[in-house]
Amino acid sequence: MANSNNEMSRLHTNDLEIGATEAVQRHISRHVVASKPVSQRKLDFEHSRPRWLREMGAEATGVFFYVFPGIASIASFTLNLANPAGVSAFGSLFQIGWAFAIGIAFAIITCAPTSGGHFNPAITICFAIWQGFPWKKVPHYIFAQIFGAFIAGLLLMGMYWEQIAAFKAETLAKGEPLVFNGGPASILCTFPAMGQTNLGYLFFIEFFVDSFIGIVIWASLDPANPFISPVSAPFVIGMAYANMVWGFADISISTNLARDLGTRIVAAIFFGGEAFTYRHYSWIAVLVNVPATIFATGFYELLMRDSLQKIGKGHAVHEEGEEGLRRHMTNTGYMETGATNAVRGNTDGKVNGGADY
Repeated sequence: MANSNNEMSRLHTNDLEIGATEAVQRHISRHVVASKPVSQRKLDFEHSRPRWLREMGAEATGVFFYVFPGIASIASFTLNLANPAGVSAFGSLFQIGWAFAIGIAFAIITCAPTSGGHFNPAITICFAIWQGFPWKKVPHYIFAQIFGAFIAGLLLMGMYWEQIAAFKAETLAKGEPLVFNGGPASILCTFPAMGQTNLGYLFFIEFFVDSFIGIVIWASLDPANPFISPVSAPFVIGMAYANMVWGFADISISTNLARDLGTRIVAAIFFGGEAFTYRHYSWIAVLVNVPATIFATGFYELLMRDSLQKIGKGHAVHEEGEEGLRRHMTNTGYMETGATNAVRGNTDGKVNGGADY
């Protein structure tokens, strides 16, 4: 396994995240059915594709996979609540949470091997801060993420146009605005409820929810975490989001700059600019996710990250190589002889004379 890790590390992609490297390694050895030989023409075509275009396409597609099932579930819930019976036969907050959770899992499974599977501007920024993701890629990743959510919102409007148009006409006939919590625009993005006038309170809730999700994401991406595998990571991350939907959706949460801004632009196109000005809330929905996620990942990096375990599992190397690792082990009180072997997973956990490691 160590040799396999070393071989894969020579690819120097640097951008494979969320267990994508491990997933690629697994798929290399997996054989289901015999397939036709890969032609040189196909290899040449795939090699000629611009890396930046593939990454942007994957990020946009991933955000679409995550956002579209969620807002479609919100649409079925909201539109059926508006029926004459006043009950929803096709939706609930429980359903909405699962729609977003499974959408996130599908997004990671489908697109993470290509782009790293960020799907959130705040996560992209955190990768740049903590994990060495190239800053020059950050702007086009964020643009692609917002674009994916925008396309999801447009497609939803097209597919539900008849029902949404009827709901819009009914709302206007009652003399009600189009932009409010539970109104037509709220199918696409978040608005505070009528009694939620304290922006400080909404800021705190959004910050807490985004921090909670951020810590779970960062823990799931930690290769030294023994409780997470490449197979489980997409579903764990999705469930973290669902948990917050189930707990706080009635208070108003956004959780993702791209998800909110992309669909809020669609809401402004179809329901008016009040989608951005309603109760001065939009800045909380759009922007709070970034500092909250930086705080969450910083909390994990500073207090819970174990880089020695990461090195030991072959997912990283000391910046000064084996010599630097030996020096660190010596300086921190471990015997130099055999220390590297101990870090790299010596099964008996002993170094020189049986000292516990």
